Amino acid sequence: MFRPPVAFRSPGRQGYAVQFSPYLPQRLAVAASQHFGIAGKGSLFVIDVLPAGAVLLNSYEWSEGLFDLAWSESNKNVILCGSGDGSIQIWDTTQAQGPVKAFKEHTKEVNGVDWSQTRDENLVVSASWDKTIKLWDPNHHQSIATFNGHQHIVYSAKWSPYVPGCFASVSGDHTVRLWDVRKPDAARMVIPAANCEIITCDWCKYDQNLLLIGSVDSKIRGLDLRNPKAPLFQLGGHTHAIRRVKCSPHKKTVLASCSYDFTVRTWDFAQQTTPLETIEHHTEFVCGLDFNLHIPGQLADCGWDDRTVVFSPKSLLENQPTGAT
Repeated sequence: MFRPPVAFRSPGRQGYAVQFSPYLPQRLAVAASQHFGIAGKGSLFVIDVLPAGAVLLNSYEWSEGLFDLAWSESNKNVILCGSGDGSIQIWDTTQAQGPVKAFKEHTKEVNGVDWSQTRDENLVVSASWDKTIKLWDPNHHQSIATFNGHQHIVYSAKWSPYVPGCFASVSGDHTVRLWDVRKPDAARMVIPAANCEIITCDWCKYDQNLLLIGSVDSKIRGLDLRNPKAPLFQLGGHTHAIRRVKCSPHKKTVLASCSYDFTVRTWDFAQQTTPLETIEHHTEFVCGLDFNLHIPGQLADCGWDDRTVVFSPKSLLENQPTGAT
């Protein structure tokens, strides 16, 4: 079902990450920064998208820019953020101020955070410009483990939605690495997946062996982890580096991406290697992107033009699974 776009403005705060709540279909959070993340404070916005428009429920300030976020998988009110000062924070949206916890062990910016999704795990990972990844239990006062091996900035670390204790990371060293939390001394697998910096990754929600990556050469690649020597497929269409790639929670072969070329693009790698649709409603870098778990065909993005937009691309509505509305 088509829903008209809804925009939320955050004057003076450039969006870096957006994520829908896994619990409430209308709720999302946005991590943003002043001065394009170069200097100044960070802000976390919690928003409800209602028929009348976007409603700001809470906003929180941090001393430096916020670059990524992840909702808790065990508490509908809790959000994890990563910051330019090397810290991660845990925010409780029922509290007027925050955060309720903050940890600072990284020596440079935290560019990516993720909360584990597999059953009976309550772990988070943080990826940093200091070339390391750290593993955290939010109930502990310090990190559980540090993962070394990348030779450049670690841009993103993402938990497998299938395999407990497994996550992937991507880096400026042109590699994808798979890790097992029980063996932090060395990566389980090192994949030289591109001849350039790899900025983003996401797991297919229907195939535990399929990992999607996006890189500065404006390409998206699908990797079959059982045979990663060459990409399973490659998608082209963006004209600048890809900032995020996200796999659909509703259909195996559908994904979306956002880029420094100011666009969001939708794809179906089973149909074609070029975009299904190009969305051009931003006037600056688009840095954040997410699918709504509850509403098939709905996306949210955010960018450096101080805008967060919730929208339903025509191409995704056409590619809904049978029975979706």
